[in-house]
Amino acid sequence: MILTVTPNPSLDRTYEIPALDRGAVLRATGDRIDPGGKGVNVSRAVAAAGHRTLAVLPVGGPAGGALAGLLSAEGIEVAGVPVAGQTRSNISVAEPDGTLTKINATGPELSAEESQELLATVGERAVGADWIACCGSLPRGLAPEWYAELVARTHRVGARIALDTSGPSLTAALRERPDVVKPNAEELAQAVGRPLTTLGDVVKAAEELRAWGARAVLASLGADGQLLVDEEGAYYGSAPVAGVRSNVGAGDASLAGFLTAGGTGPRALAVALAHGAAAVQLPGSQMPTPADLDTAAVRITDAMPFDRLLTEPVP
Repeated sequence: MILTVTPNPSLDRTYEIPALDRGAVLRATGDRIDPGGKGVNVSRAVAAAGHRTLAVLPVGGPAGGALAGLLSAEGIEVAGVPVAGQTRSNISVAEPDGTLTKINATGPELSAEESQELLATVGERAVGADWIACCGSLPRGLAPEWYAELVARTHRVGARIALDTSGPSLTAALRERPDVVKPNAEELAQAVGRPLTTLGDVVKAAEELRAWGARAVLASLGADGQLLVDEEGAYYGSAPVAGVRSNVGAGDASLAGFLTAGGTGPRALAVALAHGAAAVQLPGSQMPTPADLDTAAVRITDAMPFDRLLTEPVP
């Protein structure tokens, strides 16, 4: 069972349009509404893969009730923590060439009592979890050290924890030794404070995060694939994509694949890549099912060309 924690969830509405023309009245060719938030998406991908998952999240107002209802309809158990503020609603506009424009709301401000209740709920429901995945930005009212406290509490109950966040929240949590951290290239560059232009740069940056406390680093590199760096070494993988329809939630689907495959080693990396590649070819934040996965097309190697330039170097 994989328990997810999403401190700032959302309702996500996606509109598909022929082209984004500012100031014009546009007609959508398709639209959908999905539960949103990185941890929520991990739970959705885990459930779509046929595994049990429990989503812990703050729930506020009608939008929060709608979010919980959508998750339940997908077969996901929800442990909602009532909050006074309103769960946020986000909008994404997708164009045929894969360009995605997102408008993300700020979300509610959590009180000290609500923050502690969220931590307590995770502790109460973590018994029996194989992994706890804590994902996304922190809402107003939660200090950057909140994730560090969650990592510490998770380890005290004997569970493994994967962390997908960035900035001060990531660096503060490293001291508690999360089992896996999942930055993208931009977040990794921000963490180490320098540009990343080659695969070798990414490996060195991942090793720095391990030196600061992360036990393993699963780095998403967009079109360049993914990199896993752990105590066994560094593994690089890529998966072909016929065409990008929407990249919303693709990284979350990738993390779900990694965890459902055990959360360690090249096999888990291959499953992560297959999930990510499948997700970007689906509309909105729809999560892939086993029928969408093509693990045979994934390529994994531990003999990387370290001087290979990234397709989109991070300045």
